[in-house]
Amino acid sequence: MADRILVGYDGSPQATDALEFAFEKFPDATVIALHVIEVPDGRWAQIVGPELQLPVTERAREYAADVLESATDIAAERGRSLETKIVTGEPDHRIVAQAADESVDLIVVGSHGQEVSRMLLGSVAENVVRRSPVPVLVVR
Repeated sequence: MADRILVGYDGSPQATDALEFAFEKFPDATVIALHVIEVPDGRWAQIVGPELQLPVTERAREYAADVLESATDIAAERGRSLETKIVTGEPDHRIVAQAADESVDLIVVGSHGQEVSRMLLGSVAENVVRRSPVPVLVVR
């Protein structure tokens, strides 16, 4: 059984499904919702590391806080507590790095599955599955 669960959360319906799934299936676990402020491709995309905190606009941080507030509301509706984290970088890399930092037992991600070549998972979910040192549950 998973005691600590990290949920990648971007406010999308798929991420909401993943968060709700984590609450439903793991009623006693500590759940952490992680929002990654994605850094655009270019010079910064080449810098990757678990301690990376790239400069982002205040507007991006406010948006991230609003997204995580909606996750906190979902938790409250279910009588659950929720830890939240905001990091910057490439979502798949940061989710895996944060899972190690937080010593989680399980990562739960929603799947967008928009590209034909990645129809089953979606690019971020697929990359998290490939790189994660802990089990990954993909919610469709």
